[in-house]
Amino acid sequence: MDYIGVIGEASTELVIERSRFLGYCARTTGEEEAGKFLSEVRARHPMATHVCYGYIADRLGNLQRFSDDGEPQGTAGMPILGVLKAQKLYETAVAVVRYFGGIKLGAGGLTRAYASAAADCTAAAEKRRFDLCTELKLSVGYSETQACMRFLEASGAEILKREFGTGAAFTVALRASKRETFSKALVNALNGRVSIEEGTTYFHPFPMEA
Repeated sequence: MDYIGVIGEASTELVIERSRFLGYCARTTGEEEAGKFLSEVRARHPMATHVCYGYIADRLGNLQRFSDDGEPQGTAGMPILGVLKAQKLYETAVAVVRYFGGIKLGAGGLTRAYASAAADCTAAAEKRRFDLCTELKLSVGYSETQACMRFLEASGAEILKREFGTGAAFTVALRASKRETFSKALVNALNGRVSIEEGTTYFHPFPMEA
């Protein structure tokens, strides 16, 4: 089953009634990575009033955690987690740091503020669609190199490595569901003058539009 997650990190800032809400978003695969991410955010903001968070740290949605970190119950962690669930983002963590500005927002205001900060942060993050892929190594002679490159550019496969010598070798990541049709089409396109070696299978972050 494919899923959507972020890659890299993103950060945003939201000011409401003089309170600053700093959002941080990152890819986290498991509780250990989520804990490390949160520790890093806290280390950046030792004087913050609150560091609240929510995360879904697996690809199935079973590993969910959140914290209000001293804010009224249900006003911070759950709204942050709710944004991740609404956007169906997995292996993703969001922390929202608050510096209190002196004006109380009330429970409703806090809930909206934390949800908005989380939504801004996830909107700023680069997202990918993670799908089960098979890694293939393709070897062709010199005369087939250009034709192979044109085929790969149009195929939706992601080229991970290129090696050139008397011929060419390309290591590509391809959705596992397309492996058979891809191989047949490539063999036909190059009139059989290609060697295809199958490698490992894993979840790969493909571009959203691919």
